[in-house]
Amino acid sequence: MKLDETDKKILELLVEDGRRSYTEIGKELDLSRVAVRSRVNQLMEAGIIEKFSCVINSEKVGKGVSAFFEVDCEPAFLVEVAENLANNPAVASCYQMTGPSTLHMHVLVSDFVQLETFINEELYALKGITRVESHILLRRFKSRSGLNL
Repeated sequence: MKLDETDKKILELLVEDGRRSYTEIGKELDLSRVAVRSRVNQLMEAGIIEKFSCVINSEKVGKGVSAFFEVDCEPAFLVEVAENLANNPAVASCYQMTGPSTLHMHVLVSDFVQLETFINEELYALKGITRVESHILLRRFKSRSGLNL
């Protein structure tokens, strides 16, 4: 599916506020509610819109420590390590990156004691990890779900 300017505008408005109604979007773009709904359905069917979700401020729900990890694994253990980490409730995201079997991971925990426990008891306990590098988030300047079109 090729996106036209109207589709791009609809996507931008939904990224800004996924709860915006079709009527509101239609008023901004001079389209009917039915036309907006039809376009959104087409975007969903094409897989361009994967899902609608809710973004939660992690700090406001007690997850005050945000850490990013680069985790190198032995190639034979990469998928097993990734699946174990992806199933851990402290892990917000986990991606395979280019490089020597590298995973990039974002972890959200309540405090540094919980972070230390995660590192020592859960991360280092996984077989096949060869290197771990961590970075603690100090301040967020921009965080965005979705794309700039």
